[in-house]
Amino acid sequence: MDHQNWQPTTDKRMLEARAALLGQIRRFFQDRQVLEVDTPILSTAAGTDLALDPLLTTLQGSGSKPQSCYLQTSPEFAMKRLLASGSGPIYQLAKSFRNGEAGKKHNPEFTMLEWYRPGYSLSQLMDEVEELTSLLLGLDKAERLTYSELFLRHLGIDPLASSLAALKQLARAKLEVSFDSDDPDQWLDLLFSHCIEPKLQTPVFIIQYPPSQAALAKLAENEQGQLVALRFELVAQGMELANGYDELTDPKEQRQRFERDLSVRHSAGLAQYPLDENFIAALAHGLPDCAGVAMGVDRLLMLKTGSNTIREVISFPADIA
Repeated sequence: MDHQNWQPTTDKRMLEARAALLGQIRRFFQDRQVLEVDTPILSTAAGTDLALDPLLTTLQGSGSKPQSCYLQTSPEFAMKRLLASGSGPIYQLAKSFRNGEAGKKHNPEFTMLEWYRPGYSLSQLMDEVEELTSLLLGLDKAERLTYSELFLRHLGIDPLASSLAALKQLARAKLEVSFDSDDPDQWLDLLFSHCIEPKLQTPVFIIQYPPSQAALAKLAENEQGQLVALRFELVAQGMELANGYDELTDPKEQRQRFERDLSVRHSAGLAQYPLDENFIAALAHGLPDCAGVAMGVDRLLMLKTGSNTIREVISFPADIA
């Protein structure tokens, strides 16, 4: 009989630590009168983000033709439909799925904490993220630095003004690079993940990203007159913990971004996904001005328990699930 690796990669103490963490999160939002919601994991549409690929499945309805569906990469679109319907402030602890993501900090299936605050500025949301991470992890107050300040501090370049050639040259001087690309963001991501992020041990909120990395965030000019994305990431102990946006509410601009992403995907030979027309319709109806943020719960648990890999905090990682 073949040996089956049926046992979990966690022990009871880790199960208890996860339960305690989830309880703390729920009490935090209950105290602030933020409503817990539950939205579908399955959708007939998917996001267009170039860095994310959903998992595809097939839905067989009673007496109907099989229909392709996707497991959500985050609950964002469905939660924004609730916001547009008048839900008020909401949060969710949701299973999310990202195909091809595996490693010390990644598992294709993971737990996401996501919440939205109508009427909040990005600064107010960062304050609340800081309150939560202080409660859960005892983290110190986070420094707030722009994306450009970090590149200037650690690599001596301004990422908003550097040419593609300069980014390639710097990356090849700093790292062993085995690929080529004409996408500046790929080089920026490579430099950030390998040369900057590991050095961010004390908590840092990174703000004012390049406009090409806006995703679903609004754009605005910074103090230097450069166009930037109104978003932030929280990094602590060399690991990204949170990703927040001043949420884009313009349906026309959102559709243009989706279509631009799909065009780039087509040129790069990447999979094409159907646009979420229900999400666009919700924006057209009226998404309230709000700020929203997503946090990886498994990563929070890693830091809380001093674990080195995500396998230590997930009962059954993808390879043995």
